[in-house]
Amino acid sequence: MVTQQFEQRTRELIDGLKAICANYGLGNDGNEFKIITQVFLYKFLNDKFAFEAKKINPKLADSDNWESVIASMNPDELEMLQMQLGPDTAKLKPEHFIAHLFGRQNTPEFAKLFDDTLRDIAISNNEIFAVKTDGGAKITLFDRVSEFITDPSKRDAFCRAIINKLGDFSFERIFNEKYDFYATLFEYLIKDYNKDSGGKYAEYYTPHAVAKIMAAILVPESVRGKINNVSCYDPSAGSGTLLMNIAHAIGEQRCSIYSQDISQKSSSLLRLNLILNNLVHSIPNIIQGNTMLHPYHRDGKELKKFDYIVSNPPFKMDFSDFRNELDTKEHQERFFAGLPNIPKQAVDKMAIYQLFLQHIVYSLSPNGKAAVVVPTSFITAQSGIDKVIRQHLVDNRMLAGVVSMPSNIFATTGTNVSILFIDASNQADVVLIDASSLGTKVKDGKNQKTLLSTAEEDRIIATFNSKEVVEDFSVVVKYEQLEDKNYSFSAAQYFDVKIEYSNLTIEQFHEKLQGFSNNLEDFFRESCELEADIKIQLAKLKYD
Repeated sequence: MVTQQFEQRTRELIDGLKAICANYGLGNDGNEFKIITQVFLYKFLNDKFAFEAKKINPKLADSDNWESVIASMNPDELEMLQMQLGPDTAKLKPEHFIAHLFGRQNTPEFAKLFDDTLRDIAISNNEIFAVKTDGGAKITLFDRVSEFITDPSKRDAFCRAIINKLGDFSFERIFNEKYDFYATLFEYLIKDYNKDSGGKYAEYYTPHAVAKIMAAILVPESVRGKINNVSCYDPSAGSGTLLMNIAHAIGEQRCSIYSQDISQKSSSLLRLNLILNNLVHSIPNIIQGNTMLHPYHRDGKELKKFDYIVSNPPFKMDFSDFRNELDTKEHQERFFAGLPNIPKQAVDKMAIYQLFLQHIVYSLSPNGKAAVVVPTSFITAQSGIDKVIRQHLVDNRMLAGVVSMPSNIFATTGTNVSILFIDASNQADVVLIDASSLGTKVKDGKNQKTLLSTAEEDRIIATFNSKEVVEDFSVVVKYEQLEDKNYSFSAAQYFDVKIEYSNLTIEQFHEKLQGFSNNLEDFFRESCELEADIKIQLAKLKYD
């Protein structure tokens, strides 16, 4: 009940902040998401500091005004308190607290004080909370949010409205909540900003069903709690849904997250997601940049190899401006199957997922595992780069299985998708699942999407992990069978062809034959009539 109440109040806070933005002309503005996410983060860090500080110092927990107790500490006492805080907690000073700003909201130039405070928090905690670009520049936690208001005369009032909204209640009672609570919260926070309008690498939101299936197959229940000190990577992370699911399955403190995404918005959202999910230690590994052209993560001069990789890469994109830069000896081993050519038309439909998929295969450690969303056309293409990649996975015994998902599992694209499971050391048989008939169709705005029930998600996971053969649903095949079928990864091509038998009397047999004969005669007669009609029509044609 307490959780539901806090979830409701948190949603009200987010809605309240959006209303303030709308009232100051920033509704649906490109900068709205920066203000909402940064102000929410300020509130979260303030309350997390209070939560952790009270655990360290009982006097703070017993006080009705913990901010004033900290403000009365001498510098040595404050420094000692900050040193005892965990690495996931921002180091704040008394003048950073929401209560301090709340008490000074009527001072002149309050907007400047508000912005200076957030900037000082960002600079003071830059080493832990800054996201880097592939060029090495650091993107700090906070911007000067009041400056998004064009009219300077309205900035003080805007910041006063925000600070009054932040003091309504404290997050302190929710910090013991688990992953599912924060996942719901994060989705609500960014629901208006995580759309396919974010630029060149549009970040499609990965449905929960897909993220859950990927994590549960990569990290089955039998190994949970036993995995330690592993690396998890997404080369097109978006807001990090897939990474959060795999980290949750392994254990947030048992793994380190690595990502790269060209979108600055995605990197900011991912940082927020990491902070909410107790993964602050991975923020230095979040890189904003072009993964294909400038892959950042390395061990020495070599590209880093990862234990787990999850990805829902963009399928099509115009990368004609840097395609030829990849066609060099330096990238030849990484893009082992080749590079898509630049078409004369429709350059925006270049198959960039082929680059991401090859990059993922190349980036796996010797015992690494990966789950990648691909267009279903990939699993049966008879030629080209797709087939070479499939052949590489089979010849090198790297394929764990494929799940073909129902159509419209992504509301934002009509492209049918499959999930490719790669296991760099898999010598066992391969599981192919055709889940295309599962799910319930529902309307999502102008689009139609397919929802899987929890039972259907669990059925896919259990069938895959137990390598169960289910008629017209799943098969388990050997690598040699894949070679014999021209490297097709489609489960349907391996299902047994069924011949149905029925017992007939001699009268029923002759009756059926007579029916077939009559039908044939009808077809032949119709064909003759059609042939005569075609000849008549052809005879009418004249040359003009």
